[in-house]
Amino acid sequence: MGPPEEGDFRLVVAATAWHWIDPTLRYGKAWELLRSHGYLAFWSASHVFPDDGDRFFMEIQDIYDEIGESLANGRWPRPGELEEHRDEIEASGFFDVVDVRHFDWETIYDANRYINLLETFSGHIAMEESKRRYLYTEIRRRIAARPHGLVRRHWGAVLHIARRRD
Repeated sequence: MGPPEEGDFRLVVAATAWHWIDPTLRYGKAWELLRSHGYLAFWSASHVFPDDGDRFFMEIQDIYDEIGESLANGRWPRPGELEEHRDEIEASGFFDVVDVRHFDWETIYDANRYINLLETFSGHIAMEESKRRYLYTEIRRRIAARPHGLVRRHWGAVLHIARRRD
């Protein structure tokens, strides 16, 4: 089976990957793959910080700072505050925005599950082994010291749905 032909698909979906595609190419490539009036849907999941949320991530920043891997960048978005790409979609000239929706949820992790999650993030994967080992040791220690030995991570996602312009 060869590469997809132009106009083969009714839907192009990118889940937590759209940001990796060159912004000058992604809308045009998706447009080429879609049939007339086909749809593009993309979303990504990000860490959000509700006012009453778990402070663990903020509390562990001192370790990230200590190892030179600061993650916060001074931005602590609340649920519903994640960036939308309506203007970018419209400006591409290839699509019309159909809908943009925010979703928020919470997941509870023990130390091992939390570290398994971190192992999927590119910044942690690229981190020097000694820094990563120290960070994970400190995360395990701090989570173990918490009531019930758990951490709550708050997630937010913005789903964008657009229709191909013909």
